[in-house]
Amino acid sequence: MGFYADLLQILDSTLRLSTPLLFACLAGLFSERAGIFDIGLEGKMLIAAMASGAVAALTGTVWMGLGAGILASLCLAAIHGVASITFRGNQLISGVALNFLASGITVLVAQRLFGQGGRTPALSGDARFGEIVLPLTETLRPVPVIGPFYADVISGHALLVYVALLCVPLTWWVLFGTRFGLRLRAVGENPGAVDTAGVSVIRMRYTAVLITGILCGFAGAYMATALQAGFGKEMTAGRGYIALAALIFAKWRPWAALWACLLFGFFQALALRPDVVENVLTVKVPVPALDALPYVLTVLVLAGFVGKAIPPRAGGEAYVKER
Repeated sequence: MGFYADLLQILDSTLRLSTPLLFACLAGLFSERAGIFDIGLEGKMLIAAMASGAVAALTGTVWMGLGAGILASLCLAAIHGVASITFRGNQLISGVALNFLASGITVLVAQRLFGQGGRTPALSGDARFGEIVLPLTETLRPVPVIGPFYADVISGHALLVYVALLCVPLTWWVLFGTRFGLRLRAVGENPGAVDTAGVSVIRMRYTAVLITGILCGFAGAYMATALQAGFGKEMTAGRGYIALAALIFAKWRPWAALWACLLFGFFQALALRPDVVENVLTVKVPVPALDALPYVLTVLVLAGFVGKAIPPRAGGEAYVKER
């Protein structure tokens, strides 16, 4: 049972670490399905983490922090929308610029408010999302194999973990089971045909960008108020880029995005338990090598080693309405 107990701890960490990736991956899914490439997922997550951590620390209420995180992320999403859709600027440059903006402004604001080197005070009590114990947890715990898995992996997470998991079937239904989803996907494939049918391409793309902002707000707020106890400088640590790699790995499909994010989260979780890795491989593995695994996988995905991934045909292209 020793190995199984270690495995359960790794899987528990996998679920926790995958949650911000999943939110950001689904955010990018909506945006890119509508034809708007968004490199700025990292920046939106970062500014949401700062805003949620700061407001939660000032008010003592995690819900105020969550709202502030979503609002801050929406502000950057709106800027990206104006630059990419209204002014038809380069979408990749706009996203990179937002990442630089968020990197600087988050530390500046946090230092101005709290004077702790760009960090917020440690959050506790009502300023953080607590763990939710699911029904029958203790009743099922004695059941071999299944009981510990339910009690230690499925149960005991913050609310936003379950929200992220529910967002996967919800995203699938919205994109593939509703008229809105059909139009959104069509805008990313052939915006001219959508415009001819009387659907506003501009409105659909702005809607997708704002949905992206909301989901990135959830991702950043989760990191500051659940995964960790407050905001710290550059705390997203490239998760926005990892989410983009997971999106490409999943080939812009919601269910595949879940498994891709869990895979990246699993590699992050392994870095937290080098002792387990050493016991399995019977060799000592340097901790920095384990820390680098998610980023190595990101490079491999972006380099195309996981098979050909074809993005939406109109992705990255500004739409000019024909007169």
